[in-house]
Amino acid sequence: MSSASTAGGSDRQVRGLSGFPITPMDAEGDPILGAIAPLIRRMADAGLDSAGVLGSTGGYAYLTEDQRKTVLSEALDAAQGHIPVIAGVGALRADMAARLARHAADHGAAGLLLAPMSYAPLSDDEVCDLFRRVGDASDLPICIYNNPTTTHFTFSTDLLARLADLPNVAAVKMPLLRDDSEIAALRDALPAGFAIGYSADWGCTAALLAGADAWYSVAAGMWPGPTLALARAAQAGDRDRVAELERRFEPLWDLFRRFGSFRICHAAAGPMGLTPSRPPAPLRPLPDDAMGQLQQAIEAIDS
Repeated sequence: MSSASTAGGSDRQVRGLSGFPITPMDAEGDPILGAIAPLIRRMADAGLDSAGVLGSTGGYAYLTEDQRKTVLSEALDAAQGHIPVIAGVGALRADMAARLARHAADHGAAGLLLAPMSYAPLSDDEVCDLFRRVGDASDLPICIYNNPTTTHFTFSTDLLARLADLPNVAAVKMPLLRDDSEIAALRDALPAGFAIGYSADWGCTAALLAGADAWYSVAAGMWPGPTLALARAAQAGDRDRVAELERRFEPLWDLFRRFGSFRICHAAAGPMGLTPSRPPAPLRPLPDDAMGQLQQAIEAIDS
């Protein structure tokens, strides 16, 4: 039996629009306690399909195991069952990833996002071992996090197919869509019902229009309502409406491409009245001379 049928391939948390908020951090790079909860509630109130906590935008790689558990617990308390929460559990060591998975399951998470973090390059067999170990730690559905920009590991289609046969592995979060034929090729290689989603926000409406199941969105963590409108238009195949809304988001996409969404969202949180925050050192905040463009991007989305 394929993992998609045993781990909830039709579950809400691996389909539709998932918002990935920042983990608000202070000048020392520590999470600001109490600041993640309002971001989760905003996404729930907007009607997003799920919230992704401690993904790349959530800065998971910069936090200790205890900090990650604290942040996730706060997020789950804020969700209160109103929105499914996907917990990022990638770690340099497999035992830590497994502990984070167990903690997520014990505290009410709806799914897991697993990236193959490494210092020494990983082989395909080692990545399979990682997913088996995390899968053994809980019965939550696992989404494969294919993010070669940050992990320097690229999942081949053959490896995705191997992982899709493991218990609980139910979805994949892909990077920028290469072309419209990619999704069809993945569907041919993966089990029926296996959820195929995309990140890199500026390419995700194209992915939804091409038949993707999910958009894992940085923008939705900050602008949940407008991003949901864009996602729903793409899911409905309304290309005219998508084009209209994309024009409002294009200044933000430009900033994402130039500076990275991580820096942009930390910089936007204060001016938007959400929370003060800054990326952890050695990452630098957004340059002062880009703040005017960021304010214009915020106003364009709000329009």
